[in-house]
This record gives sequence, C-alpha cells and structure tokens, in this order.
Amino acid sequence: MEHDAWFFVGVFAFIFIVWFAIGGPTRPISFSGPTLSLPGALGGGTYLSFPKTPFNVGGVSISLPGSTGKSGFGNLPVLPGGSSFGTPSTYHGIVTMDHYVSGAGSTNPDQEYVEISVSSSASVPVDITGWTLKSDATGNASVIPKGTEIPTSGIINAAQDIVLQPGEQAIIVSGQSPIGASFRENKCIGYFGAYQDFSPSLPQDCPDPSDELSSFYDASGYIRDDACIEYVKSLPRCKPVLTPPTTLSGSCQTFLVKYLNYNGCLEAHQNDTDFLGDTWHVYLGRSDSMWRPQNELVKLLDDKGDTVDAFSY
Repeated sequence: MEHDAWFFVGVFAFIFIVWFAIGGPTRPISFSGPTLSLPGALGGGTYLSFPKTPFNVGGVSISLPGSTGKSGFGNLPVLPGGSSFGTPSTYHGIVTMDHYVSGAGSTNPDQEYVEISVSSSASVPVDITGWTLKSDATGNASVIPKGTEIPTSGIINAAQDIVLQPGEQAIIVSGQSPIGASFRENKCIGYFGAYQDFSPSLPQDCPDPSDELSSFYDASGYIRDDACIEYVKSLPRCKPVLTPPTTLSGSCQTFLVKYLNYNGCLEAHQNDTDFLGDTWHVYLGRSDSMWRPQNELVKLLDDKGDTVDAFSY
C-alpha cells in the first residue's frame, strides 16, 4: 500500500516537471478560464446572446405638425458662401416656398411677390400671421400681417389671422393691397380687377352673367324680356354694370345694378359650398422693394424665428 502511494507521488512529480519544462505558469492559458469554440469550430450553430437595446431608444425624434409620422428634416437647402440655413422649424417640409421671387427688385413693390404653400398631406391648418420673410443679403425683413378672409367692398373690414388649410397657398406681395387688406380668393373676387391692378392678376371666373340672370331675374318676367337676355349674353364675366342702358326694362336695369358687381355677387353666393378659393393674397405694405434682383438669400421664418424654408438666386 505504501509502495502504491509513493508510485502516485512519483507520477504527479513527473507530470509537474514536464509541465514546467514546456512553459508552465508563463503560458496564457494558465490565466484564462474555460472557453467555448467559435461556431465554425463546433461545426456551425450560433452564439447565445442577450437582447440588444433597440437602435432608437434614447434618441431624439422630431415630429412635424401635420406630418405622417416621418421624423427628421431631410436634406436642407445648400446656401451659397457658407450661409447658414439656421435652426429648422418644425414646419420645415410642411410649408414651402416656390424658390423664386417674381418681379424681384422691381421699382414697384406691388409687382414683387413670393409664393408659399402648405402640403396637401398636412393634417392641421397653419397660421402664418406673425411669420417673417427676411433677406439675409440686405437684412430687409417684413412680418406677415392679418387679413380678411371674405372682404366686402366699400367698408373697413375686420382682420383675422391668415390660416392656410392643407393644400392652400399664399401669394406674399411686398407692396400695398389695392383694396386695403390681405384677402382670400373667392367666387366673386374677379370683380375687384375691374377697377384696380393686381399682381398677379385675379382669376376671372365669376359666375356667368346669363346664369345669374336666369337665377335672380323676376321669374315671371324673365322669359319675356328678350332684350335683357340678349344684352346679358354680350357681357363678359367679372364685368360690373354701373350704368345700364336706358333702353332696357326697369326690371333688367335693377338686376344688372344689384347682382353684376362684387357685393351683389357676394350676397348671392357666399353660402355656396364652392365659394372660397384656396389662395390668399397677402400684402406686406412696403413702399420700397423687399428683394434684390440678384445675389439674394430669401428666408421664411416661423413665429419662433426658426427657418421654415430658404433659397438663393
């Protein structure tokens, strides 16, 4: 028994001498724990790993008003000379400018304008009163004023914020309004163009005079008043008749003076479902040009001073 014990001691001593001779405690494996071979060495398979944190957890996501859930601002316009776009507005991409100034640098600011639009995919209206148009080249800046959605001719109209619905636009004119207020287009608005010049010109799509005659002339006498019918057929749309020919019947003259003008058209049609148009004409009220004819940088800023859109030319 004693000899067997010494035998095992001798075997362990021999193994220790051999281990020490081949590097012993200096080998890296002496300091590492048990390892698991890579999948390739094990004949395939995958590692067992803990779930990872989702990529966007803790990140910053910016939601645009009326957006469809997309985040971020996309590509910002490249501005010349290292000019800064500025802090992007939450309306960037929802409200845009056409990237040109019509009549830029005109000696008549009433002929100089830019156009802005609200995306048709926006789910909320956008109040642009209090926003600013600014020239980064000259420092010129003007605040977008209030306006009158449905103006009435011959009176001082109440003003309210200009609110653009999805898909609507505003033409921002540098100069003065020919009717003394910013306004929204409607079915009768073309009558204003008979006495004042507008840039751009107003749409001439007033109700057809012959349709008005058949709708509003005294029903009992309409078909008998052949002279009135023929006279009205000769009239273009949006042409007011202030002094009808005295050769026409009294009923015909009354119809012409009452209905074939802006206020008469307004009274007859303001409750029509298609009365309002989708374009505002907004006037900054300047007496001088807002924009340079060239080398200009145009910015649209929201009511917080953040940049909604910008372009240069």
